[in-house]
Amino acid sequence: MNPISVFMLGLAMSTDAFAAALARGAAMYKPRLFEALKIGLIFGVVEAITPAVGWLLGSVASNLIEAYDHWLAFVLLIGLGAHMIYKASQPDEGEEAAPVSSKEKKIAAIALTGLATSIDAMAVGVGLAFIDVNIIAVSLVIGFCTFVMVTVGVMAGRALGSLIGKRAELVGGLVLIMVGATILYEHLTAT
Repeated sequence: MNPISVFMLGLAMSTDAFAAALARGAAMYKPRLFEALKIGLIFGVVEAITPAVGWLLGSVASNLIEAYDHWLAFVLLIGLGAHMIYKASQPDEGEEAAPVSSKEKKIAAIALTGLATSIDAMAVGVGLAFIDVNIIAVSLVIGFCTFVMVTVGVMAGRALGSLIGKRAELVGGLVLIMVGATILYEHLTAT
């Protein structure tokens, strides 16, 4: 994967967390930068670990399907991108932002939310196991993009929460589809 694809993948993987951060920021009363940085760091670390775990799981199976690996990566990324676009196109169920209690501010609750938004990154990691990629670099980029996006999302959440959240997920889905198509194209045109 080229560096631009890795960066675009990092941005795409951080959109779920960004949407969650917008919601969290909207629920917080005047979030402070320190709080936003702490939440961003937790989300970023979780989001950096999950593609590496997925890559390890995928590596176990890579020898079995090496001839079809680029197609598997393509299908996984297209499927995840389509799912994100589908979720973005669904109307909200009228969820109202509840005030964040001191219980919800605990690191474990934030980490659990980070894990819930990073399941797609684990699936991407599985797909990446079938192509030639430096998983450490990809994981660090995904983690850093998530850290930045979540920090910004928490701070912007109060003003922009419901307006941007769905659009960010839509763009993330489109980017995943583009990355999947790029992987397939690069593999099929390699000589």
